[in-house]
Amino acid sequence: MTIEELWQSAIGEIELSVSKANFITWIKNAKLIAKDGGTCTLEVPNQFTREWLENKCNTLILKALRNSSCDVKKVAYVVASRRPLDISPPRVEEPAVATESQLGFLSSTINESTNLNPKYDFSSFIVGSFNELAHAAAVSLSKPENIGKEYNPFFIYGGVGLGKTHLLQAIGNELIRKHPGQIKVKYISSEVFTSELISAIRIQKMEDFKRKYRKIDVLIIDDIQFLAGKEKTQIEFFHTFNALYEANKQIIISSDRPPKAIPTLEERLCSRFEGGMTVDISYPDFESRIAILKQKLDTFDFTLSDEIINFIASKIQKNVRELEGSLNKISAYYKTTNTVPDLTKTKELLKSLIVRPPKRISPSKIMDTVAEFYEIPLVDIIDGGRKKELVKPRQISMYLLREELHESYPSIGKKLGGRDHTTVIHACDKIEKARQADENLGMELNLIKERLYNA
Repeated sequence: MTIEELWQSAIGEIELSVSKANFITWIKNAKLIAKDGGTCTLEVPNQFTREWLENKCNTLILKALRNSSCDVKKVAYVVASRRPLDISPPRVEEPAVATESQLGFLSSTINESTNLNPKYDFSSFIVGSFNELAHAAAVSLSKPENIGKEYNPFFIYGGVGLGKTHLLQAIGNELIRKHPGQIKVKYISSEVFTSELISAIRIQKMEDFKRKYRKIDVLIIDDIQFLAGKEKTQIEFFHTFNALYEANKQIIISSDRPPKAIPTLEERLCSRFEGGMTVDISYPDFESRIAILKQKLDTFDFTLSDEIINFIASKIQKNVRELEGSLNKISAYYKTTNTVPDLTKTKELLKSLIVRPPKRISPSKIMDTVAEFYEIPLVDIIDGGRKKELVKPRQISMYLLREELHESYPSIGKKLGGRDHTTVIHACDKIEKARQADENLGMELNLIKERLYNA
């Protein structure tokens, strides 16, 4: 395996393990430049990136490299000599735009005016029971006569790697394909929106920023949950939202959770999001995973037996992106050996992606994960009062301690601030009934469990 193939295999695994923002900011521009014995040397653009990777991501990078080449023992980092060791942000002379590195796509495939990637269309989107409602609504929105009328705003939520971005961009691409030059579409992540806002404030060009977004016919915002806690950005987005909505322009939004579950999101924004259509994308069933693998195989120059396809689909269950990642790993092996792996070799190649039996988790891990999900200090969940924003996370902690670990009611009460066992029984019953009646709560619980077992 060449150095380039080794790094591409490793970086594909790393991308599945970190947030999109961290991948784009810190990892995407790193380059594997040497492999000497057991040491791999990564070149990074500046000293700041080097320190961040060494302190925050070294173990993950080492593990990914070792999964592709078992003789790797160490990762070294060097700063690119052709670049200055300036760790300060570059001076911005005009409002920032969504760049290739921020969007995470190849510049040759991005439409510069819309930020849309043309590879995302409805024809390449596999529809199953897990996403059929979201798909049907998206297809309806791709008809110009429905813009700003039928579902506005349109809010899609679901876990990582389930196809939200694909569906959002497919709407924009379909509108442009049918009516080129007639409909102004803009796709942007919430991180880039925030970056542009900060730049506009810094160089005193807020009016230009406002005009830019208020003239758009279809605004598509990805990963809206990253606006949580950014007060100034939320205020400006609220005004932009209102201006577009009142002008019957279309707003399309994605998130990893329903609006009410986004912590520190302004109530008025949450209310606006819930005023349109909210749909979720859940985990694909086995048949859908098979279909996804077979469709993606059409883009590779090798084929796999049904036995191997079924094996991959049975082991990778909750992430469409990981299904594609498994094929990328097999492709790297095929390019290196010119041989399609058998089932035994496939198991070895995909060992880092294969679902393992759930590990034993601790009560403290459950409470920490709930606190992290709702962005509330753990001490407030345990010892805090009966504020609305604390009661729900506390009751969910009790519910998960009971459901996942089968802890006794008195034991749970003791862990959650010495509460009486009857309080715990009430909380568990309340969450169970709410879970059955409220799809949003069910999704929140699934997302918490996903963090709990996949951390």
